[in-house]
Amino acid sequence: MNQRFEIDQAKLSRDLAIRRVGRVGLLLNPIFTYFFLWAPILLLVVFSFNNSRGVSVWRGFTFDWYINIFDNTIGSDASFSTGLLLSSVGNSLIVAVATTIFATLIGTATGLAFARTRFPGQNFLDAVLYLPIVIPEITQGISLVVFFKIVFDWYDRITGVTLSQGFVTIILAHVTFTMSYVMLVVRARLANMSPRYEEAARDLGANEWQTFWRVTFPLIFPGVLAGALLAFTLSLDDYVITFFTTGSGTNTLPMFVYGLLRTSVTPEVNALSTLMLIASTILIAVSLGLQGRNAADL
Repeated sequence: MNQRFEIDQAKLSRDLAIRRVGRVGLLLNPIFTYFFLWAPILLLVVFSFNNSRGVSVWRGFTFDWYINIFDNTIGSDASFSTGLLLSSVGNSLIVAVATTIFATLIGTATGLAFARTRFPGQNFLDAVLYLPIVIPEITQGISLVVFFKIVFDWYDRITGVTLSQGFVTIILAHVTFTMSYVMLVVRARLANMSPRYEEAARDLGANEWQTFWRVTFPLIFPGVLAGALLAFTLSLDDYVITFFTTGSGTNTLPMFVYGLLRTSVTPEVNALSTLMLIASTILIAVSLGLQGRNAADL
């Protein structure tokens, strides 16, 4: 009996030691994970303030590279001017705003349809709407190029008019994947909203249209706004799908920055990337804040 008790004690000691090691591992795992993900981004931000045209050796702190961007005094090594930068920013804003409008309208309507009605083939359509979120961007980009090629050739044969890629194709491509994100946010908002409010409005004599605008829409508006901000951010930052669907004269900001990186990495590029990072982070934070704060109201 004593020997058996000692063996059990040894096993218990090993189990406790393994648990302690596992507890430490669980504590360190997120730290190393976030460090792995954010260390390159933090280095980019830090060296955007480096007082040297080199990007590997720290020479001191300066705001000169940010000042250069807005003062159109870009150094020769950067090979771009503020005019070209602002043109790319303008193109990105045009695409992002148009994408946000269409994606929000379609995504909101789709979210309402899936959350409040049942119809044949709903599960299949639901799975299809999730595809733009899960499939690789390069796969989606290639498929869109093939689709636009088929449509343009068909239109050319019928009308004799040759179409080319440009703002319209980029916007359509961005809508195809951003509307799925809007739909998910709106459906999550509707899932947390009790249908009793809508039922009460109909019991009091409101028709479907009045119920939507006076009851449903005010309650889901924070979710709609959060989805719109998310769609705007995703469209503004997208490079891969934009690269496959762009045309001449439609150089967006991510493509502009990538073109600079193909030649050299300069402090101006770091500063420009930092500004893009700050803008995207703010929009995402506002979107998440709207979802979290207003979900508690229901």
